[in-house]
Amino acid sequence: MASLEGRTALVTGVSRSVGIGTAIARRLAAEGAALYLTGWPDHDAAQPWGEDAGGAERLVQELRCCGAQAELAHADLSRPGAPAELVRSALARFGRVDVLVANHARSAEQSLAELTEEELDLCFAVNARATLMLVRHFADQHPGGPGGRVVTFTSGQYHAAMPSELPYIASKAVLQQLTASLAVELAPRRITVNCVDPGPNDTAYASAELYRRVEEAVPMGRWGRPEDAARLVAWLCSDEADWVTGQTIASDGGWSARCGA
Repeated sequence: MASLEGRTALVTGVSRSVGIGTAIARRLAAEGAALYLTGWPDHDAAQPWGEDAGGAERLVQELRCCGAQAELAHADLSRPGAPAELVRSALARFGRVDVLVANHARSAEQSLAELTEEELDLCFAVNARATLMLVRHFADQHPGGPGGRVVTFTSGQYHAAMPSELPYIASKAVLQQLTASLAVELAPRRITVNCVDPGPNDTAYASAELYRRVEEAVPMGRWGRPEDAARLVAWLCSDEADWVTGQTIASDGGWSARCGA
């Protein structure tokens, strides 16, 4: 039996075929999970890498063709109330949500001199507030007992300075710092909470020059791949990780180790 057979996972941040969310969805489906997926293509459309039009829809069809149960909802997580609506919709479709993978993120490149209140508010709304409210509504509906899993995502700001991405890293730091407190809160109900730092991950956003510089600096000699993060997430969601909670885990080929962190 696959490790997540009979369980349902709500996975956010699934809108690009080359993204980490897509790799997570494929891996969890291969492990037997039913999937309620969400993404927000409008965010990608405003970024340098652009929108992957129809990418999430193609993924859902792919998963269904492979025998998985999969549903898709586009959700703007900057909007108050969106996290509650997502959990309610997943419950209406599947009757239960055992796993929450909060993979979504709003990216923003602003230095201190460029910093705006608008971008700070958006990044905190999407990256911090929406994730925390997703955890709250997930926990509200979960009956407790084996199999409850929460996985969030942070960035590398706790290893080294990232001064050109202040709104992004400030809101991602919140998630990393929340991990221990959420884990302790939910541990009596057998719900684990862990945070993943995927390090530099090749999701087709880097320029050729940045790609070269990072590749040369990673001790393992390559960029991370979405599948690297997906394998870790799948393990954290499995019964084998029942005793692991409150941890921030860097899956980065030694990238953070080179910083002495």
